[in-house]
Amino acid sequence: MSSTVASPMSAVASSSSGRKSTSFTPELQSMMFSLGDARRPLHETAILVEDIVHTQLINLLQQAAEVSQMRGARVISAEDLLFLMRKDKKKLRRLLKYMFFRDYKSKIVKGIEEDDLLEDKFNSNNTNKRQKLAQDFLNSIDQTGELLAMFEDDEIDDVKQERMERAERQTRTMDSVQYAEFCESRQLSFSKKASKFRDWLDCSSMEIKPNAVAMEILAYLAYETVAQLVDLALLVKQDMTPKTGDPFSHAISATFIQYHNSTEPHLLGQSTSVKTSLDSPENTPPPTPTPPASAGQQHLGKTPSGALGNGGIGQDSTKSKQRKRKKSTAACGMEAQSDAIQPSHIREAIRRYGHKIGPLSPFTSAYRRNGMTFLAC
Repeated sequence: MSSTVASPMSAVASSSSGRKSTSFTPELQSMMFSLGDARRPLHETAILVEDIVHTQLINLLQQAAEVSQMRGARVISAEDLLFLMRKDKKKLRRLLKYMFFRDYKSKIVKGIEEDDLLEDKFNSNNTNKRQKLAQDFLNSIDQTGELLAMFEDDEIDDVKQERMERAERQTRTMDSVQYAEFCESRQLSFSKKASKFRDWLDCSSMEIKPNAVAMEILAYLAYETVAQLVDLALLVKQDMTPKTGDPFSHAISATFIQYHNSTEPHLLGQSTSVKTSLDSPENTPPPTPTPPASAGQQHLGKTPSGALGNGGIGQDSTKSKQRKRKKSTAACGMEAQSDAIQPSHIREAIRRYGHKIGPLSPFTSAYRRNGMTFLAC
């Protein structure tokens, strides 16, 4: 695309950095849990994921607005988004299946609401409007027949299959309360909060606004972006977990720690001037503190002269219980935090995803613009 085309979304892009009024952070935490993260995903990780998804969608809307402007349209429609996704066949096939199921859901809802629905209405163009719209547009730009062949392709989606298997493994150890929470989280989506989603993207300030079908696709792409971020972050987390007997585990951990320290020292509570040796990973638990001599004397029955006055033994036992309670609470918090996806995992996943050569190169987007790799298309 030519860089001389006016950007109708320049105001939106400039104001996105100041967006704080509308937030999907609580919903994103639930979505991340249903996609494979810990039961209580980290708030800072959800904020980072929200910023990434919002930036991706704003840039995607800008590209779609330019395409819409070049073809002389007044709104951003599904055709503009399909055109941007044409190079990634797997994700385009996934989107076409989503549009098919949206039409199928409309049929079911109309069939429930109208018991006397005639058979010809099921075959009307209005009922299959999303699928017909996509098929007509892809037919107009398809020169080789590859795009139209996706409508009849029943190939199993490996990514979807992996997510379903991961969800099944995730629910094996859940009780009824946890499973109910998990099922409720799996039902969350951006499309169920359409008004909030529009405000989140600040569609009211756009010169060329997306129509209803385009907003459905954008909501779907937003959820897919979250899912792909979780997929990649879990791969990074798995790579960074030390494995017994793996000769490369030490090197991988050192590389991760070096990147971890250089990108976000504030998350570790350290200043930037503190340097950590690569031979001593930060995730190694601290040594057990040595008890003071006075504590040892108290356990051996040699108490100081003033310790017995006014219930000194009771006070010491109460303090020791409080210390143990604090230590156990901190240990549980550290354990829960270690199980959750860290912001460093997200950043490392994005760094690897942007490289054309690397462990995540097979997952890299086929669509690049201005040095930015899109997760959704």
